[in-house]
Amino acid sequence: MCQWPQRPDSLIDEAFGELAKRWKPILDAFDEAAVDVCYEIHTGEDLHDGTSFDRFLDATHHHPRACICFDPSHFVLQQLDYLLFVDHYHERIKIFHVKDAELRPNGKQGVYGGFAGWRDRAGRFRALGDGQVDFKALFTKLALYDYSGWATLESECAVKEAIICAEEGAPRIRDFILPVAASDFDDFAGAGNTDPKQILGIGR
Repeated sequence: MCQWPQRPDSLIDEAFGELAKRWKPILDAFDEAAVDVCYEIHTGEDLHDGTSFDRFLDATHHHPRACICFDPSHFVLQQLDYLLFVDHYHERIKIFHVKDAELRPNGKQGVYGGFAGWRDRAGRFRALGDGQVDFKALFTKLALYDYSGWATLESECAVKEAIICAEEGAPRIRDFILPVAASDFDDFAGAGNTDPKQILGIGR
């Protein structure tokens, strides 16, 4: 977010303190019910990237129920690295919105969109597979971290009908979901033979 006009650091600190004050009783109540609260990291919101989420975690003393609803489309529109975000926050990601987006800046507009409607913005949401999110890499990354939550399709394309987005998107999600291999394909060393001479082919 472009901070203009500039704001004193003390005002930001006070704002996150106020957020924590309001959310802490809610987070505690959810903790008693053993339920996570998932904040969507979303353009234009208080928690819009990793840095702002970190400030909220600090303000809530890293509350265990303060978790993340992960939607990579908002990362494309902000030019954030959604794959590295998973590396940083995979333990907090509890739900995953499968939504695509594209950012194609031109000589008249970029991230902010120039007040244009959705279809005419440089950055806009697209149907799954029609945008710039690398979902194969993303599903692989989540699988490697044993993500066990929902992958929820969102149909908010600026161009295509929502029902078509759903009909096309659901099978694609099914194809993206992958079971992680139980062992490395060439793991001969872990196959039970631990004799170094046999492994190296050296006679006794």
